[in-house]
Amino acid sequence: MKSNKLLEYVTGYVDIVIEGYYIEQFINICNTRQINLWNIKKENSIKVFASIYIKDFKKLKQICKKTKCKIKIQSKKGLPFVVKKYKKRKFFFIFLLLIILTIILLSNFIWNIEIEGDIDIPKEEILELAKSEGLDIGKRKGAVDTKAVINKIRLERDDISWVGIEIDGTNAIIKLVKADEKPEIINDDEYCNIVADKNAMILKVSAQNGTPLVKEGDIVTNGDIVVAGWMEGKYTGKQYVHAQAEVQAKVWYTTTEKVYLKETEKVETGQIEYSYSVKINNFQINLPKSLPKFQKYDTIEEDKKLKLFSNFYLPFELVKYTYKEYEEKPLIHSFEEAKQIGIDRAKESLQEKIDGKEILDKQVKVRTETDYIEVEVTYEVKENIGIKEKIVF
Repeated sequence: MKSNKLLEYVTGYVDIVIEGYYIEQFINICNTRQINLWNIKKENSIKVFASIYIKDFKKLKQICKKTKCKIKIQSKKGLPFVVKKYKKRKFFFIFLLLIILTIILLSNFIWNIEIEGDIDIPKEEILELAKSEGLDIGKRKGAVDTKAVINKIRLERDDISWVGIEIDGTNAIIKLVKADEKPEIINDDEYCNIVADKNAMILKVSAQNGTPLVKEGDIVTNGDIVVAGWMEGKYTGKQYVHAQAEVQAKVWYTTTEKVYLKETEKVETGQIEYSYSVKINNFQINLPKSLPKFQKYDTIEEDKKLKLFSNFYLPFELVKYTYKEYEEKPLIHSFEEAKQIGIDRAKESLQEKIDGKEILDKQVKVRTETDYIEVEVTYEVKENIGIKEKIVF
């Protein structure tokens, strides 16, 4: 069983090697006598590595005799060994003791907040809601009402179906599950129309139930009824039905790109410089370092929270600035090159909308100015545009 990291360090422990033919019996006896072994790793059938507290190590002698196993200490770890090593250095010991007391004090507060979940909600919005209910960096863990924070987020966000909060060490983890956007379900016994969900030109209407109101070549706009949820017979009169139909149409997707005939291209030289700063909450200390000697450069900022263990964060943040030098090289495009660049950019911009659909036609319009050209690209694609809409009386 894995012990608490801080407890392990303060109490002191040793890494040991156990060798013998009755290792399983050895471990079972330790469990029975509540002797805690962790980090157990088996190399082969007669050799196992493990960690054990100092106070329990002395108890192993009798178990070794009983199981005919041998034990060897690999390494000694923890505060007792550090104190023993530096016991003659009083100032060092006092300084070390102050550090440990500081760590214990800091462990009562939250120094980092993580958000987990497959969501596209801005992190800042969730943090602001949590902050309004007392969950914030620097707050004492015992003063945070996690239920109140959970209720606040669920009340304010319809796009979140589940919220959970776990406080581990000095780290608060907000776990979110996004609510599915389910379309309105219309039962087969309910009356409905088929309506267009975008502007288009009708190519074909195949109605299994209902009355088509459009034909090939008609132009429809978003929300127009294309197949009505009723049928009319000579003897039965008008009867409402659950419309069923496939509506194929031509849809246009257009975008415009501006391409300059003379452009500049950034080319990295490979020269890089760094600088650092330390953040303590909102207070920032810049470490001695002059600005880069480059005339033109891009700056990349990386923030790293400092922590002792996996979830024991400290109220310090190291900021690394990377400066990459670049040169600007002129690019001169011909008319045809600029046109093709515009078409490629337009296609990339529209790719998500046209991907997987049958392209019927592509139209390109070019407007030329003194120093640039403007390329308008329109894709005509074939797709189904009919969706069901319940009839409300």
